[in-house]
Amino acid sequence: MKLYTNHLSPHLGSEGNDPQPMIEMNTTPLIDVMLVLIVMLIITIPVQLHSVNLDMPSAQVSKEDPPLIIVRMDAAGFVQWNDEAIPDLTMLSARIAESAGKPNQPEVHLRPAADTPYAFVAAFLANAQRAGLTKVGVVN
Repeated sequence: MKLYTNHLSPHLGSEGNDPQPMIEMNTTPLIDVMLVLIVMLIITIPVQLHSVNLDMPSAQVSKEDPPLIIVRMDAAGFVQWNDEAIPDLTMLSARIAESAGKPNQPEVHLRPAADTPYAFVAAFLANAQRAGLTKVGVVN
C-alpha cells in the first residue's frame, strides 16, 4: 500500500521512480542579494568633487609689466645679474632678497650655460624660493 502518491515525495519506497537529488545550487536568491547590496553601495557612496586648486592673481593687478632681470650662470658658478658680475654668494642673496621685497616683483630669467652643473642652478632656485621670489624661470 502506498502512503504517498505525489512523485515529489521523498518517501516513495523502492519502486524505481525515486526523485533524483538536486545537484545545482539555486543562485537566484544569491544574485538578488548581491544586486541589492550593489544598489545600496552605489547609493551610500559620497559624490566625489573633482576640483583643481588654482592660485588666482589678486584683484590688485598692476597695469605695468614687471621689470625683467636676466641672471646668467656659467659652468664655474660665476653669476651675472643684468650683465653685472656678482662676486660672491652673499651679494647674490642680497640682490635676491631686495628683488623679493619689492611690491612689483621683477621677473627673473635664469640663463645657465649648457655645461653648468645642476647643483648651481638648484641652489639659485632654492635661494630665490626662500627669499620669496615668485616669478623665476629657467630660460634656455
